[in-house]
Amino acid sequence: MQDAPLKAHLHDAQTVTAVTHWTDRLFSFRVTRPKTLRFRSGEFVMIGLMGEAGKPLLRAYSIASPAWDEELEFYSIKVPDGPLTSRLQHIQVGDEIILRPKPVGTLVHDALLGGKRLWLLATGTGFAPFASLLREPETYEKYESVIMMHTCREAAELEYGRQLVAGLADDPLIGEMVAGKLHYYPTTTREPFAHMGRITDNLTSGKVFADLGLPQMNPADDRAMVCGSLAFNVDVKAVLDGFGLREGANSDPKEFVVEKAFVGDGI
Repeated sequence: MQDAPLKAHLHDAQTVTAVTHWTDRLFSFRVTRPKTLRFRSGEFVMIGLMGEAGKPLLRAYSIASPAWDEELEFYSIKVPDGPLTSRLQHIQVGDEIILRPKPVGTLVHDALLGGKRLWLLATGTGFAPFASLLREPETYEKYESVIMMHTCREAAELEYGRQLVAGLADDPLIGEMVAGKLHYYPTTTREPFAHMGRITDNLTSGKVFADLGLPQMNPADDRAMVCGSLAFNVDVKAVLDGFGLREGANSDPKEFVVEKAFVGDGI
């Protein structure tokens, strides 16, 4: 009888197929996808490793790969004393992780009303759900412009997103759709960079609108998705409220949505 819980977890095991370490604090990895898993780009699932006493240690992770991908990709921070990432950062190809195939989340197209421009606002590994949405055809079918704002402390921490965005033009599925529609606006807060400053500051000062040649946000045309730390989410929500946008949800679509289950720095 004691073996029953362990056997149940084996059904959720997926094999690691690739691992990339971007900095000493950031890494991404790909795993096999359960044949029965269906999800919407932007959603998250619970993943993890078996902990002490045979109990699984699970955390919410946004799926960074689009819904059409044959594998699942994840993007994670490394926390030296984090219960999960202190171990997860050492996974290698061929290892197994636990994945609970029950996707949920608010960063999905259905949670927003129709609009002209879609703003994707992220700090750090909050880029993960947008890595999925940026490779989703529906993103470009629904909007005239897609603006990806991503802020990190240093330029090296932007590299995962930079390489992903750079590769979109050559993507056989969406390459032609992306041309002329996607505006990528990465910024740093510590290291000197082409664009600097927090997302909230670049929005409220109007700098990002001037730099990209776009009008100021308004509730008639603009939609937004937000993913970052709790403090970031609160600050950005206040800015979007100031522009007249209202927060929505799957059951009540409005002008912007915030992912509240984002994995923070303590994992």
